[in-house]
Amino acid sequence: MSRSLLRDAAVLVVGGAVGAGGLYAVQQGPSAIAARALALYSGLMGGEGHAHAEAPAKAAAADDHDKDDGHSHGADDAHAGDDGHDHGSGKEDGHGHDAPKPGADADAPAQAAAVGSGDDGHGHGAGKDDDGHGHGAELPEGVVELGDAKVKAAGVVLETVGASTLREELQLNGIVQANQEAVAQVTPRFPGVIRTLAKRLGDEVKKGDLLAVVESNQSLTTYELRAPMSGVVTERQASFGEYVSEQKPAFVVTDLSTLWVDFSVYRRDLAKVSVGAAVRVDPEDGGAPIEAKISYLSPIGTADTQSAVARVVIPNDGRFRPGLFATGALATAERSVPLAVSVDAVQTLEGREVVFVREGDRFAARDVTLGRRDGRVVEVMSGLRAGEAYAARNSFVVKAELAKGSASHEH
Repeated sequence: MSRSLLRDAAVLVVGGAVGAGGLYAVQQGPSAIAARALALYSGLMGGEGHAHAEAPAKAAAADDHDKDDGHSHGADDAHAGDDGHDHGSGKEDGHGHDAPKPGADADAPAQAAAVGSGDDGHGHGAGKDDDGHGHGAELPEGVVELGDAKVKAAGVVLETVGASTLREELQLNGIVQANQEAVAQVTPRFPGVIRTLAKRLGDEVKKGDLLAVVESNQSLTTYELRAPMSGVVTERQASFGEYVSEQKPAFVVTDLSTLWVDFSVYRRDLAKVSVGAAVRVDPEDGGAPIEAKISYLSPIGTADTQSAVARVVIPNDGRFRPGLFATGALATAERSVPLAVSVDAVQTLEGREVVFVREGDRFAARDVTLGRRDGRVVEVMSGLRAGEAYAARNSFVVKAELAKGSASHEH
């Protein structure tokens, strides 16, 4: 029997099953009928051709596609010209399906390969040194990039790890005063009336500058009051048209280039203080303290405070003003250490003490083991090497930048 007759017989059998056995189709589903037809056709063909051992699975798939699944399948689902997947009408693949069209489903394997070979599903390209979020290469843990411009703008001060001296210190409280050895009072020589005022309170003057013109009551002639030295007018006891006399100064000129800082030393600490002892004076303005030495220790105490005055003379760099408080740290003992850093350099990171070491345009958080300390420096037992640059002041800025960078990667 020819193959065409056998195929026709199989079709007739299927048609009869569909026409006469509708109940069977309802109970078993269209895929069962297709499977029976293919099995019959295979038996009649004697195992020739593509009997498809996977025919039941293919038939089940055909049954699923026979339903309205939104794929716009053609009316003929028996692998004719179109199987409902837009495979086109090219050559068959040996299983009844047409070859896929170029640019359509053929792109799916390439896309899948792209995902499997480095695409993380976020739309990032493969093969790049990417952290999966488009940020580029990740920095090592505990490292933050901070260029020189940002370091300068943030006020981060760099220093070098090295030897230093630890000091046992006595903390003192004091007040800034004008250097009383650089104060000049300008008093009229004869009683009279102020006819001209040339300087006001707070004006800077040079030696010999005109301060005022006074008309004498005795001779009705005028004479001048001039600055006896360079400085600042810190007091003015005369106004235009006011009567002045030799009984009180009309002006006070003070040279503020140097200042006094008077510290109160209590009785229990007097034995620790001596003339010439080193003191670190801090105006508590956020800047670094300045070094000075005790120039005077009062031989007389103050009854109200039960303390004596220890005085230092300091240059006035504009940070100190008479009348404001300052603190002092007087060294009572000293000890040298091979490695030390500023106390402000030490930060706590996840429960660890770290120092931020400069490495090119980056800072690296270096774990350190610390030893003895004073109010200025702390000994480093391990974790740093001599000569390394580190963030000595405003290191909290580096810590904040590191925390900001870590947070940006926790999407």
